[in-house]
Amino acid sequence: MTKEKQKKEAKPKVKKRSLKAGRGALFLLSAVLFASASVRVFSGTGAAIAKEVAELSQSETPVVAPVDPLACMVDEDLETLITALRQREDSVAQKELEIEEKLAVVDVARVEIEESFKALEIAESRLAATMAVSNTAAEDDLARLTSVYESMKSKDAAALFQAMAPDFAAGFLGRMRADAAGEIMAGLPPEFAYTVSVILAGRNANAPSE
Repeated sequence: MTKEKQKKEAKPKVKKRSLKAGRGALFLLSAVLFASASVRVFSGTGAAIAKEVAELSQSETPVVAPVDPLACMVDEDLETLITALRQREDSVAQKELEIEEKLAVVDVARVEIEESFKALEIAESRLAATMAVSNTAAEDDLARLTSVYESMKSKDAAALFQAMAPDFAAGFLGRMRADAAGEIMAGLPPEFAYTVSVILAGRNANAPSE
């Protein structure tokens, strides 16, 4: 009984192993077929995608964006450039300030010069007026003195003129009336009268004719 039971029990075990082995082979075959199909599908899809990308690349012209020179600069170079520009701006501002200061000094000097010119013009006007008054007074004095000499007796006037320097005497004789001057000249010594005549002739010769 025992042996028969063992035989009966052994037979089903063999069948189970064969079924399990068959199922494993079927599963393995299914996996291989699925993998092959997947590779074909995905390889076809990849080729199609690659083909579409190639067609798009050929049909469309690539657009190149403009390159900004500042974008190519590194931060250090850009900072150096900004610093240099600021320094130049400060230098220009300093020069403008110096020029403004010089212009202010020039304006002050111009005002002072204008005031000096005005003062000089006033002084010249006063001097001219003073000289005019002096000349007028001197002329009046000479005219009055000439009139006195003309009214003197010719003998007394000749004695007075003989005591004068020839130039001084010639000046008064040239201002006097011709008749009075002739009477005085007649009373002078011949040498003195000749000297006075030469002086008077020289003055008339140097006088403008027109």
